[in-house]
Amino acid sequence: MKIGALAVWAVLAVGADDAKPEGTWKWSFERNGEKIETTLKLKVEGDKLTGTITGRDGKESAIEEGSFKDGEVKFQVTRERDGNKIVVKYTGKISGDTLSGKSEAGERSRDWKAERAK
Repeated sequence: MKIGALAVWAVLAVGADDAKPEGTWKWSFERNGEKIETTLKLKVEGDKLTGTITGRDGKESAIEEGSFKDGEVKFQVTRERDGNKIVVKYTGKISGDTLSGKSEAGERSRDWKAERAK
């Protein structure tokens, strides 16, 4: 009985780690005919999510107000463009090695789908 309980616990523990967004994620999209590569690096401590995102300008920006709960990530990124601050809010769900969701900046929104970098 003890061995069976340990085996179940081990399987649950491995599954729980796979469902964490920790690590590097990559996705790309096109804007005005230009392919834009995005890299997201995440760390999880409890339900707090930290990390960076690198966009089309190649600069890393720290994620802010990050959280991870029940398989869902939430965070925002503040960038400056032409002297204006732009806040982009991201939400997403993790499923195995895929993290997908929506980003919103003002009235604009975009779907995104990232794959875990191997």
